[in-house]
Order: sequence, then C-alpha cells, then structure tokens
Amino acid sequence: MNLARYCLAGADTDPEKTALEVVGPGGEVREVWTYGQLTETVLSVAAGLRQAGLMAGDRVLLRIGHSSDFPLMYFGAIAGGFVPIPTSDQLTATETTGILADSGAKLVLHDGSTTLPDSDAVPCVGPSGLADLKKVAPEDFADTNRNDPAYLIYTSGTSGTPKGVLHAHRAALARLPAHTGWIGLTRDDRLLHAGAFNWSYTLTVGLMDPWIRGATSVIYEGPRDPTVWPDILETSRATLFAAVPSLYRRLLKYGNVTKTSFPQLRHGLTAGEGLPAELYHLWKDQTGRELYEALGMSEISTYLSSGPDVPVKPGATGKPQPGRKVALLDENADGEVFALPEQAGLLSVHRDEPGLMLGYWQRPEETQAAFRGDWFLTGDRMRTDADGYYWYEGRADDLMNSFGYRVAPEEVERVLSGHPEVHEVAVTETQVRPGVSLITAFVVPRDPDGFDTDALAERAASYLADYKRPKAYKVLDQLPRTPSGKIRRKDLKHAV
Repeated sequence: MNLARYCLAGADTDPEKTALEVVGPGGEVREVWTYGQLTETVLSVAAGLRQAGLMAGDRVLLRIGHSSDFPLMYFGAIAGGFVPIPTSDQLTATETTGILADSGAKLVLHDGSTTLPDSDAVPCVGPSGLADLKKVAPEDFADTNRNDPAYLIYTSGTSGTPKGVLHAHRAALARLPAHTGWIGLTRDDRLLHAGAFNWSYTLTVGLMDPWIRGATSVIYEGPRDPTVWPDILETSRATLFAAVPSLYRRLLKYGNVTKTSFPQLRHGLTAGEGLPAELYHLWKDQTGRELYEALGMSEISTYLSSGPDVPVKPGATGKPQPGRKVALLDENADGEVFALPEQAGLLSVHRDEPGLMLGYWQRPEETQAAFRGDWFLTGDRMRTDADGYYWYEGRADDLMNSFGYRVAPEEVERVLSGHPEVHEVAVTETQVRPGVSLITAFVVPRDPDGFDTDALAERAASYLADYKRPKAYKVLDQLPRTPSGKIRRKDLKHAV
C-alpha cells in the first residue's frame, strides 16, 4: 500500500475531474488541478527526489507556505517512498534547526519565503528547484506496504521538547470512519479547509479525505482576515467547511452572515479546539446549518465526533466513529481497568487502530510509556453519559491548546527564563471567556521596578512560532507551589 496512490485513485476513474482548486480573495479561481494532472505532477516530484539521490525512508523537511506546492511536494515524497516532514511556516530558525537535527532529514524543500535552518549540512532545494521537480518525467508509485513510514509530524511533548510522530501508509485507511461518522463526505462535495497545510487536521480533512472520496479540495490563498470567509464560502461553492472554533466565532462576529449566506454549504466541521455550546447555538441560529465537532490528535486520526448520523449534543464532543476502538481507563488504577459510566477516565485508543502512529521518532521509551497494555493514552480526561456521548474533563497533563496546536509550557518557559531579568517564570492557559483561552506567562522578575514585559515578548518572538508565544504577561511576587516545590499551574489559571 502507498498512501499517495490510495488517495489519488481518482486519477484512474475520473482523471478530468477537479481534485484541487486554489482560490484567492473574493473566491476567484487561481489554479485548477484535475486528478490526472495532480497525480502526474506528484509522480514527477517522486521521480525527481529519487534522481536527487534519496533512498527509501529518507526524511524530507518541508519549509513551504500555503500554496499548491505544499501538497505536491508532500504527496510527491510519499509517492516516492520517502518521509515528508510538514512544518509550520511560523517556525523560527532555532525551532527549524532543532527539527532538522532530530529528524535526520536528508533534504530541505523551501519556497524562498519561509525561515530556513541554521545549518548548511543538508542540501536545500529552493523555488526554482521545486519548479524543476514538477517537470521531471513521472515514474510509478513506490512499492511500499501499509506499515512502512509515510510521514513525520512534530508536536509538543510533555517534556517541552518537540517530538516526531511517525505515521504509516495505513493512516489513509483510518480516515474512512470519519467520512460517514463525522464529515458526511461524498464524491460530489467541494470541501474548503481554513487551516495551514502543515497541520494534521488540514492534511487529513482538507486533502486526504476529499481525494480518497474522489471529491474536490478547495484551498484559500490570501489574507486571513475573518471578514473574507463568507465571500470565499459563497463564491467557491463550498459544500463543506472545516475550521477551528475560534475562526467560526470571528466569522460570525465580523462577517455579515445570515441564513441566506453561502447557500451551497451543507454544514460546518470543527476540530482542534473544544466547541463551546454557546458557539454551536450561535452558528446554528445565525446560519441555519449544523456544526459537527470531532476530536483527534497528531498521534491518531479523528475518532470521536458528531455528524449527520450522530445528532449534536451541545457541549459534548460526540461518540466514537463506526469501528473505532475507544475506551476510558480508570486513572487511579493500574492495567486495563475501565472507568464506570459517568466517571471521568483517561481517553484511550486501542493499538489496533490503523490511524495510530508507528511511534515517537527515535523515542522508544516514550512510545512504550504512552501505552497501558494495549491502549494508547491520549492525555485527555473524559466521561460518558447515559446516551454514550463523551464529555471533555480536561487534560491529565499540562499541555496547552493554541489555535488547535498542542504547546508544552516547558518549551515556552525555557525560552523566557533565558532573559537576564527573569528570576522565575511559569506558563499556562487562562480563560478570558467561555471557549476562549490565551497562553499567559506569569513572571517573577529579579527587579520588579525596572522590569519590562515588552522585552520578554521580543525574546519570545525571536525563538518561538507565533502560536507558541504568550499573548499576556502577568508579574507576580512569587509562583504558587506544592509542598514538594512543584508549580501549581491550576492556581495560576485564577491569578489573572
């Protein structure tokens, strides 16, 4: 099995159908790629990477922004039997260098606009090289199998150091339950995704899902002002729209949205952050359309959701998708002890789930520690009600959620504590209103009288991607701690 071949099978059945459409501000069409054109170019990239000397399983670091080059290079690498590493175009040179070193990537593909690693040990292929790759005579898909490595995504770990999540080609098979259990996807749909390509939510729902079904993926290339989305939804004739809850909130607040807006849209999809009940009601009242939520993570495909066949229960995440092996383990017991109904437990996914990662890249001990018996522990605490719906009860660790990205507080604290005026610092999420949280830094300065939080913000901007940076800074005399000296982050959440 080759993931790229599986996703692009539409080239064999309907090569002239539109697979990818790139639209700009106002929804004007900039690029149209048929299944035949897309597949041929993907195979050209695969052949070009082989000619560049890459061997099966070699990693390829992608430093490409939101353009059609991203999916072409991403699926081209997979088609050739190589392992692409999608990364955010917001990453700094320090962050990118760390990923390059940890992954052992043999090649960097970049668009000339993204920040590159501080290293010349690995060849870099720039914009002209990307254009050349797309012109190489295409060859066939690599003869990979379902458990071979397909792609590597970096995510924040509880230690504060980004770690690679390695997925197999079988991850494409794991998307099928979401098509019926969440998206309600058919080959006639036009799915518009608002997220950046480096994010697993976009790579799966925005690209893999519509292509597996032979539908059309629509991507927007342009300014991200929330006022642009109603026009794009309407002029692109999107039948499905995927975004994070915070974008739906801004779309409703700043866009002129009524029940007659974007008439082609059947319903909205949301993931990455929890969907507050009040936002669901606001969307439903203002648009007259449903909004279906799903829960997933970088290590696993989406697995809990509401959808056309699972009515929304506002505030609940939904139910396990058809065929998913999901359970709640008793957090106070050892072994495979399951939580009782209405009792909060650790949300877990069975190791037989095809969407489950192969493991954390070069971290066998962390991979093993993530399992309890045959169950992978997601870190989420949830409970079920009498109707089988799952309700979120918080994280079992300190990981934060910023615009759908997991962020470890230790990673941010390590950067901020390097400032000479900082004595101590702790970082956590603070809620500003229901469903809206900000990463907040609580700082104990060496000299409170002369301390400037702007200087600390400048340091964060130099070392951290925007979504990892604190959006608020609070100066304290001391940090709350347990008797053993550990920072009490829960207390900080109420210190604003």
